[in-house]
Amino acid sequence: MVWLQALLGLIVLLVAGDLLVRGAVNFSLKIKIPAFIVSLTVVALGTSAPELLVAIRAILDNSPGIALGNVVGSNIANVFLVLGIPALIAGINTREFNTRKNYVFMMIATVIFLSLAFIGNFSLLQGILFLILLALFLLITARDMFKMQDKISNLEVENADPNLVLWKIILFLSLGFIGLPIGADILVKNASLIAKSYGLSDEVIGLTLVALGTSLPELATTLMAALRKQAEVALGNVIGSNIFNLFAIVGITTMFGDIPIATSFFNFDFWILFGAGIVLFPFVYMRVNINRLWGAFLTLTYAAYLYLTVQ
Repeated sequence: MVWLQALLGLIVLLVAGDLLVRGAVNFSLKIKIPAFIVSLTVVALGTSAPELLVAIRAILDNSPGIALGNVVGSNIANVFLVLGIPALIAGINTREFNTRKNYVFMMIATVIFLSLAFIGNFSLLQGILFLILLALFLLITARDMFKMQDKISNLEVENADPNLVLWKIILFLSLGFIGLPIGADILVKNASLIAKSYGLSDEVIGLTLVALGTSLPELATTLMAALRKQAEVALGNVIGSNIFNLFAIVGITTMFGDIPIATSFFNFDFWILFGAGIVLFPFVYMRVNINRLWGAFLTLTYAAYLYLTVQ
């Protein structure tokens, strides 16, 4: 029963997150916010909403291991699973877009995150620093996109629907805002019960079950794009998502309480997180395509990580 309730919470969380993004995107476009700004902020923040609500709920429920595990586990899943499975099926072309600047920022974000973790728990002070760095990243990215505004004037924003009427937009926003905290509450409470029933820590459940669940939308989107031979943006999406997870989710979550860091993260998971960033280097700087062989390597690496984590 507890598994079904956790699944229900995950479904509510993901559906509410999707509705929130669709409502927010179309509302923003209706009030004439430029498409590239909507893509950079509303879409990016909206797609991270499930992870954010889970982290906040976990802190409020005194399960900080789930909060931090979700962030670290989601970033690991993004690299090895969200890129791995679609590449295994259809391959991913990495030569279409230049992601070097964002990759450097992601690695800097990872190093700062890990360095502060080794110093001590994540408190509001570190959270404010993360949010300042996130704002800096958004400003730099917005400046670069503004310079290329002529080239991206016809940018298609994900989830945009010019025919969506206002009452539906309001309905989507309302259902999203109501459903997200409800889904997060159900998922976190039952994930914690699952951890206790199997003798696992909250950290392990956050790194595996919760992180895998909240990464499903990114996986589904990349998978469908790969099947349509349109997965060129997958690498950039993963890099951007990882930056948001480290800075936005941890930064905002610290407003609701400190995030203590279990020893297990230092022994294993933080190193895998850093290694995941290094793995992306040849795809970003050498423009190596993520073919089926690479897809198999990434997917098997993630499977091995899950196995070692639950041992």
